[in-house]
Amino acid sequence: MIIEICANSVESALNAEEGGANRIEFCGELSVGGITPSYGMLVRAVEQLSIPVFVLIRPRSGNFTYSDEEFEVMKEDVLFCKKIGCSGIVSGVLDADNNLDIDRTRELVELSKPLEFTFHRAFDWVSQPEEALKQLIEIGCKRVLTSGQVEKAIDGLSLLKKLKSKYGDSIVIMPGSGVNIDNVLEFKKDGFSEIHFSASSAYKNLTATPKISFNGNASDESFITKSDLTLIKQMVDKVK
Repeated sequence: MIIEICANSVESALNAEEGGANRIEFCGELSVGGITPSYGMLVRAVEQLSIPVFVLIRPRSGNFTYSDEEFEVMKEDVLFCKKIGCSGIVSGVLDADNNLDIDRTRELVELSKPLEFTFHRAFDWVSQPEEALKQLIEIGCKRVLTSGQVEKAIDGLSLLKKLKSKYGDSIVIMPGSGVNIDNVLEFKKDGFSEIHFSASSAYKNLTATPKISFNGNASDESFITKSDLTLIKQMVDKVK
């Protein structure tokens, strides 16, 4: 089973490699579902890692329907990732009705070549997942990251297994969201070849209390999160 770590920092990425993960999905700000990592993060990760670096191309938090300018930014980010030696792109676009924006997604897939393209969890918003999956196969997506259209992948197993059974020979169905040491063997038992999780733990790196908060999601700014080396090693050992 291939383990992909959703790494939110260079330190998380290095922990993923040391822990035995097969690759990373590299992003920033997991608290908002992830956005494209910075120039410095990308360069440092590619320089130091030997495992594949797949990069989330998402210019902002919120929905997956983008203005013309936002889409141009996404394309520039794809080109930069190719230039510095990243191994894959993780992205996707929906229209205002949360249907797959096939034209823009196709453009991203084509621009990403020869890198592998993963359609991200925007898939969990589409109203007709099978039709969307057929379209993704048609335009050359390698895999789709999905929870089975529910909050946690373990609760979406019914749809995940159905999609894998019907389309798994043409596209990789990679479960993600809430995958952990306690449930990962359920996915292995059901024949999933790849799994996605963050292995995140919170670490307090301040001794002082912040004077005011800059964080709209009300999380404690005395803490940061990163992918936990011990949790990654435990997961790798579990699925061997």
